[in-house]
Amino acid sequence: MFTFGSLFGRQSAPLLGLDISSSSVKLVELGLRKDGGFVLERCAIEPLERGWINDGNVEKFDEVAEAMRRVIKKSGTRTRNVAMALPASAVITKKIILPGGLSEQDLEVQVETEANQYIPFSLDEVSLDFCVVGPSSTSAGDVEVLIAASRKEKVQDRQGLAEAAGLKPVIIDVESYAARLAASRLIGGLPDAGKDQLVALFEVGASTTSMQVIRNDEVLYDRDQAFGGAQLTQLIVRHYGFSPEEAETKKRSGELPEDYEMGVLKPFVDSMAQEVARALQFFFTSTPHNRVDQIMVAGGSAALPGLSESIMAHTSFPCTLADPFQGMEIGDNVREKKVRREAPSYLTSCGLAMRRFLQ
Repeated sequence: MFTFGSLFGRQSAPLLGLDISSSSVKLVELGLRKDGGFVLERCAIEPLERGWINDGNVEKFDEVAEAMRRVIKKSGTRTRNVAMALPASAVITKKIILPGGLSEQDLEVQVETEANQYIPFSLDEVSLDFCVVGPSSTSAGDVEVLIAASRKEKVQDRQGLAEAAGLKPVIIDVESYAARLAASRLIGGLPDAGKDQLVALFEVGASTTSMQVIRNDEVLYDRDQAFGGAQLTQLIVRHYGFSPEEAETKKRSGELPEDYEMGVLKPFVDSMAQEVARALQFFFTSTPHNRVDQIMVAGGSAALPGLSESIMAHTSFPCTLADPFQGMEIGDNVREKKVRREAPSYLTSCGLAMRRFLQ
């Protein structure tokens, strides 16, 4: 089992959701109103330099831990329990069917036996966890169990970062699961509470865009594409001759020459929309489906001006920004104008913070 907390751990004490991507650290803390609605208590974002995190691997431990300390200070939180996540590429997940009515101990033994078939390395080298999803739809009296395993060093990296930043890691999740949890609130706001609707969720990172097609909380298809916001920085470097660091700073602050919008930004937004259309085409050719009901776009580059409109033009499907704080009360410690602008960046960290309230 996981050496601390649990991949599917339950947590009702105050909890931070902390998402470490290749370009930034994002923190979210949620509370609950008396009527059960969420309150965004705190959130903050801290950029990371290129190369500090590479393909989910921590390359510059001290620098990332220091960035985590800065984001905690910036948020003003006193909470120390934290939920973090590993990239889906670092976790093996598998749904299995087991007899119903087993004790927790018997379940654990069965899971370990089954896990040997699916995990390509010794169980001594992995952190393994499981949760009962519910009754099996195909086998009466049996239950569906989700097992998840990751190399111990991957889990220990996240644990070590948390501890170096003065935090107590209690939950390790999978990034795509956390993003999906936050998106499920938004899907629930669609007509008929999103029932039977096909939703394509795109999370645009710095170098990778992940796509999940979801229907009724089930993932029908997922795929990573090698494009992201860092390509815009490279275009700015080529177009204006800035250094990569200078280009990134100016991109974030908006201090770019007058011709930037038409000469650099608009062509990039159009090429990003074409990549989304191409990813959907892969989905259509490899499944029985030929349409989606809704596209949702999250991640640091999701809020680029005109992106949603360009995606709609290229795909002819409705497209919205995934704002995980939609319908939430904004707490006194949060600068609402700033957070509204950056909201799509917080999808995964918001899903991690929501783990506090899962029963």
